[in-house]
Amino acid sequence: MCYHVAAFYQFVALPDFRELQEPVRRFCEELGLRGTLLLAAEGINGTLAGAAPAIEALVEELIGGMLFGGRLDNLDLKRSTAREMPFQRLKVRLRREIVTLGDPATDPTRRVGTYVAPTDWNDLLADPELVLIDTRNRFEVALGSFPGALDPDTERFSEFRDFVARTLDPRTHRKVAMFCTGGIRCEKASAYMLEQGFETVFHLKGGILKYLEEVPADESRWSGECFVFDERVTLGHGLVERSVAGPLREEASHE
Repeated sequence: MCYHVAAFYQFVALPDFRELQEPVRRFCEELGLRGTLLLAAEGINGTLAGAAPAIEALVEELIGGMLFGGRLDNLDLKRSTAREMPFQRLKVRLRREIVTLGDPATDPTRRVGTYVAPTDWNDLLADPELVLIDTRNRFEVALGSFPGALDPDTERFSEFRDFVARTLDPRTHRKVAMFCTGGIRCEKASAYMLEQGFETVFHLKGGILKYLEEVPADESRWSGECFVFDERVTLGHGLVERSVAGPLREEASHE
């Protein structure tokens, strides 16, 4: 059996996120889905796996069903497959943030950086004035990245603010681009950098996963593999499963 995987997020006001937890959990459980789904006042973030019809039912409910009442009208969704079920169980959790930066003033629903489509990303990277930043943690960066990207050398995304403070200056770094696994960290990071006075901030729409899905391998600037937060561990071009063995695999499994 081939399992289908949906990775999705949206920054959107969900003041009733606590009340949504049990109905969402029950809906996913009835479909036989496994994975993790996070709910917060600022939005939704999840990766769930199951049979193809179950994933289709999930997507239909998220976008147009009664649970969210049409609020997920700009859902960032990426699909892939897995040879085996990549999650052990279903978890629907409440959080302060759907991705933890730790700065309450940063609001991606108000302002984010400029999206760059995967098909336009290579052209942007050719700009010699560009400062390219990989917003992921050190274990993810070690598995693969875009050559020339700055590595923040962080263990957690909440350390990104410290990296910006000690490394970057809006007066000299006037054109910045960033990327992450699926796009969610970049939405928050770009919003934060704009708040800090950086003039021009780009980010890869849909993240590395969308780039690997849409850009042919012979045209790609990506080097290595992309770590994902499930039992598949890494994906390559075309979102094909890869395998990583040894100590690095052990380290990369902990964010």
